[in-house]
Parts: sequence; structure tokens; C-alpha cells
Amino acid sequence: MWQCYGEKTKLVYRNHLLYSAAGCQQGDPLGPAIFSLAIHPVITKIKSKFNVWYLDDGSIGDEASTALQDLDSMIKEFQNIGLELNFSKCELFINPNLPTDKQTDIHSKFNSLAPGIKILNKSSLRLLGSPVLDESIPKYIDDEITKFQESSHRLVQINPQIALVIIRYCLFVPKFTYVLRCSPIWRHQNLLNNLDAMIRNTLTEILNCQLDNRSWAQASLPIRFGGLGIRSASSVALPAFLSSAHSTAGLYGKIIYPSLGDAEVTYLAEARSAWSDIAGPQQDVPRLPESQRLWDEPICRQVQENLLETATSPADRARLMASAEPESGHWLRALPSASVGTLLDRNTFNLSVCLRLGCKTNEPHRCRCGDPVDQLGHHGLSCQRSAGRLPRHATLNDVIRRAFASAGIPAILEPTGLARIDGKRPDGMTVMPWKYGKCLVWDATCTDTVAPSHIQGSAAAAGTAAAAAENLKRRKYNGLSDSYIFVPFGVETLGPWGPEARRLVKELSSRLVEVSRDQRAGSYLSQRISLAIQRGNAASLLGTIPGDGSELKEIFYL
Repeated sequence: MWQCYGEKTKLVYRNHLLYSAAGCQQGDPLGPAIFSLAIHPVITKIKSKFNVWYLDDGSIGDEASTALQDLDSMIKEFQNIGLELNFSKCELFINPNLPTDKQTDIHSKFNSLAPGIKILNKSSLRLLGSPVLDESIPKYIDDEITKFQESSHRLVQINPQIALVIIRYCLFVPKFTYVLRCSPIWRHQNLLNNLDAMIRNTLTEILNCQLDNRSWAQASLPIRFGGLGIRSASSVALPAFLSSAHSTAGLYGKIIYPSLGDAEVTYLAEARSAWSDIAGPQQDVPRLPESQRLWDEPICRQVQENLLETATSPADRARLMASAEPESGHWLRALPSASVGTLLDRNTFNLSVCLRLGCKTNEPHRCRCGDPVDQLGHHGLSCQRSAGRLPRHATLNDVIRRAFASAGIPAILEPTGLARIDGKRPDGMTVMPWKYGKCLVWDATCTDTVAPSHIQGSAAAAGTAAAAAENLKRRKYNGLSDSYIFVPFGVETLGPWGPEARRLVKELSSRLVEVSRDQRAGSYLSQRISLAIQRGNAASLLGTIPGDGSELKEIFYL
């Protein structure tokens, strides 16, 4: 710091020489440290028992006379180093149990020293933006709900996939996590339920689907548990508080010890007891108690198991199990971008979400093939006249071919000379050897998770339909020459992949990372495959609706 600031810094503008002689350089990462060092001698002279600072935001607490004396001393000491207190941002909280005349006298003395200082009551008392007392929590949550409502209506005006990403990473619970970690808001479940109701209503409007209690319970789970990753405040509040309390226990003791002696974080014991009631008495405290994820997982697992136990049908159970598979959520993790092809149109995204959550996709009607279609639309996924089967199959193979090419292994689709006995050809083949000096031949298939022929297996274990389809493909190509490596690539409509598909994507991903030097290359490949499945599903559902040929296609030619 002496090397940087010991002398004036020369700044050049055209032919002019300027000197930077006061303050830190703009953007200097040492700025906070330098500022803290400058005010530290002043802070150490404060006599108040409660003396806590975060950069330029300080809080002191003691008897009124002591706090007033410290305030007067700070004003003078800071002026000596070129700093001034902003009285309009200063706040004063007086013990409400004091007589009214005593409170008035205290206010008068502080106001004379710091004109315009703001008086706080129990409902408005906050520290670094977080409510301190139980009485201040209701007003804080009400204020946050009002802010969220003012901004949430704009989300309806944009693509729902983009809106969902904004909610998952930037709005509602992510914006609320800091306060959930700082304050015991988990004790106010009725207030959190009001916030959750607002999130649920916003999500219903954005996704254009009816979220009942079961659908909302699943949607509020992390993606790895089969949800949408839109967390509810009531479920995150307790893990957030527990992890924060354990991770800051050492710092908390240093701050509190001078005035209160050894003390545990307030409500920590009660929070641990509440967590045990939810997670189950057999659930041990996490090995790393500072990890919010480890506190959260048992609660999410309880919700997931409850949904499975109360499944209304084998199809419902199969859907829940399939959605919790790792491959099923890749499309939700893709950042939507029209330029790179990861942006789903409104109908495709809404239908994909409805299939994942088991929501109503359409009114019951009769398919073009003549079979009835219920409100869940599952018939379209396995219909022989499915409109999405062929384009989905073509897209899957194109993604695989392009992945091979990106990994430096050129490949072609529908190679000649490798026909089966029935005359059908495999979907693709690498032109150069894949490994062991042999070229790789693949054949992709997407089978329906909840088709009548697969429902019993899918309800028993996720991914059985894809594994069965891969075994069938292998039997069909058992006459292929030993000069080739054959890989059946089986996926399911609701997300799971077969074991051979997983193995191939894992190998391809490692080669893509090696070539591109991008550790996310494998994730991008998985997302492409998952997005292709969702687009095919949406086309299949829409393809069951009979058309009369009277669409207004001519408006596109005006």
C-alpha cells in the first residue's frame, strides 16, 4: 500500500498531467482493507459494549449516556481523517420500556448532536438490512412481498423459460436467502406461507398450468429431486438459518462475548429441534453443519418420498421417479439462448413443465388415430402416428453426429452397407476408429416412459424402458461384424437414459473437454439431447389435436 499510495500518482490526459493525491484508486481491491485500517483506531476507542462494524456501516449499543459520548467522539475523530457521518442515514433505537419523558430526552440529545437522525421502533429495527426482533419480521416480509409483486408481473411478458431462470437465480428466494440466513424467519411459517403463495401464483401465471398442492410441492424441489428448482421460502428458511448459525459461531462468540459471555446463537437449539422433527429423529446432524445443502437434503428427500408414497397411479409414480433421474433435468439447467438453440418456444416449454409436474396439458379429446386422449396428454407420447417421433429421432442423431465431429471423430448418418436382415440401417457411424481400432455404430431410440407396455417397469424403477429398448436394439444388430463397436442409444420421453447412452455420453464428454478445454462441454451435450427430447414431446402432444386445415397460414405471406 505504501508503494501504491506513498506518493502522488501521475495520471495523463492527452497532454495534461494530473495528480491523484487523495482517496483510493477507482476499483482498487485493497480499497475496503485500506478504509477499515483508517477507521480502526477510532473504533477501538469506542466504550459502548456493543460495537460492531461492517466497513462504513457501524452499530453501537449501551446506556444512552455512553452511546451519546461515543457518537460525539466519532464525529470529531472522523473529521480529523476527512470523514463525515451522514446523519440522514443514522438510526436510533431506544428501549421502549423506558418512560416516555426519558425517551423524549434521549431523542432530543441525539438529535442535537446528529440532526435528522431517524427513530426506529420494534417493527422497523434492522441490522444490515435484516430484521432483528420478532416484531420486525412481519413488516419486513410484507415489504418484500410488495416489492416482489411490483416486479413479478413483468415476468409474464417474456419467454417463460427465461422467466423461470430469472426466478431460480435472481428473484424471490435467492434474493431472500440473505435474510433467511440472518434472522429466525423460519419461526414465522404463516408469513412465509404468504410469500410462497405469491411465488406459486406467479409461477402458475408464467407457466400457464394449474399447480395443485402436489404439483407445487414437486416444483419447489431442487432439480436433482425432480422439481423445477424454484424453492419455497418455508422450506429453505430452516436450513439457511442452521447453516449460517453454525458457520458464524466463532465470529458470533467474539462479538457477543464482551457483553454477554459465552452464549449460543439465539434460537439455534430450537432450530435444531425443529429440523429433527421434519427430517426424522433418525436423521443425524450433518457432518459439515455449515453446509446449507446438507441441512436441506433430508427435508427435500422427505417431500419426494411423500409424493411417491401418495402417487395416484402407476403412471404418476413412474413420472415422479423418472423426473428425479439426473438426465431428466438437463433441459432445465440450459441457459436459454436463441442464438445457440437452447431457447424453447412458449408452448414447448409449458408442455414440458406440465409433463414433468403431472399437470393438465389439454382438454380430453380424441386423437387423430381415433384413441381418446386424457387431460395429461400421455397418449401422444406413444401414439403410432406421433407427430414428434420422426423429428425427435432425427434431432437426436444430428446432436450425436455433431458431438463426434466436435470431438475430432467425423461421423455420417445412415451408413450404407450395414443394413440389418430386414433392410433397415443403423442411425450413424463414425468414419474414423473410435477405440480399439474400430469404428462406432449407433442406433438411437426414444421410448415412452408411461406407455402401457412399459408402465409396470417404469413404476418399479426409473430408466427400465430405455434399458429394455437398448437390449432390443442390441439383439437386432447382433449380426453386425466384429469390426464395429455397436452402441444402442436409448432415452425416454420423461428424461431417463439407458446405461449404454450414459456410457457413450460420458466418453464423448471427456473427449469434448479434452478438445475444447471447456469443462462444461459435456454438460452442453447433455442439455442438447434433453432439449431435443422436450421438443419432440411437445410436437407429439400437439400432434394429437385434429386440424381442419383452416389455419390462418396466409397471414405469414402478407
